[in-house]
Amino acid sequence: MDYNISHLKELESESIFILREVAAQFEKPVILFSGGKDSILMVYLAVKAFAPARVPFPLLHVDTGHNFPETLKFRDLLVEKYGLKLNVGYVQDAIDNGHVVEEQGFNSSRNGLQIYTLLDELEKGKYDAAMGGGRRDEEKARAKERFFSHRDEFGQWDPKNQRPELWNLFNGRKNFGEHFRVFPISNWTELDVWQYLAMENVPLPNLYLSHERDVIKRDGTLLADSEYLDKKPEEEVFKAQVRCRTIGDMTCTGVWESDAATVEDIIQEIATTRMTERGGRTDDKRSETSMEDRKKEGYF
Repeated sequence: MDYNISHLKELESESIFILREVAAQFEKPVILFSGGKDSILMVYLAVKAFAPARVPFPLLHVDTGHNFPETLKFRDLLVEKYGLKLNVGYVQDAIDNGHVVEEQGFNSSRNGLQIYTLLDELEKGKYDAAMGGGRRDEEKARAKERFFSHRDEFGQWDPKNQRPELWNLFNGRKNFGEHFRVFPISNWTELDVWQYLAMENVPLPNLYLSHERDVIKRDGTLLADSEYLDKKPEEEVFKAQVRCRTIGDMTCTGVWESDAATVEDIIQEIATTRMTERGGRTDDKRSETSMEDRKKEGYF
C-alpha cells in the first residue's frame, strides 16, 4: 500500500521534537498509557526519540478494573520489550478506600472515576508533565488543546487560559503544584496513525483486528459481553465478527462489526467510514460536553 511517507515523517519529526522538549523542560515527566494504539504509538516514538538510550520516562496506567484482558497482556509485553518502568494506579483501591463511589445501574461506568486515581498518582509521583495520546481530530474538546496544556494545582483545565505556541516554541513554566499535560501526537489524524503503524510494522493488540466475540446490542451500539457488563433482561448475547476502533473499558467501549483482518484492511475501512472514531464510546454520549467536563476536572 502506498503512503505519503514525507507527510508521515514530518509528523514523526514533530512528535519526537516535542518528546525531547519535555525531557529538556521538565524534571519528572510521565507517559499516560491506556493500551490503545495512540499510546502505543507514543511509546514507539519515545523509543525512537531517545535511542540507543532507554526511554527516560516511566509509563502510568490507570487501571479501572474493567479493561479488556488483551489490553493488559499487551501492556506487559510492551513494557518488557523496551525495558520500561510501569506504574499502575487502581480505581478499585479508590473505591475500597471510599474516595470515590461506584456508579450503579445498567449504564454505570468507571470512566469518570479515573480522574481521582489519575490526579492521585500524579501527586504521589510528583510528576510535572503527563504526556497523553490525545489527538485534535478525536473530539471537539480535544481540538481545543495545545501541545503543552497547563493544569492548575487542582489538576483542572481552563481552555480559555492556554498559552500561545508560535513557531513551535513551548512555554513549560509553572507555579509550584501545577503541571502540564502534553500531547505529542496532536496533529495526527486517525488515518495518519494507522498508516504510520503499518509503515513501521508496529505490533498491536489483536483487539483491533476482526475476531469473533460475544456481544450485546444497546442503543444501536455493540458492547463486548463481560462480567463487568450489567445486562438488561431483554438484552441477548450473540456472536459477531467485530473489532475495536478505540480501546477503553469493556462497559462503555463499543465494538464494530468488521471483517478487517489486517492493518491494511483497517486503513481502507477508515478511509471510507463516516462515523467518527469515538462514535462508539457510550461514555461520550452522556451529554454534549461530557468530554470537556471530564477534562476540566482532570481527565486527559
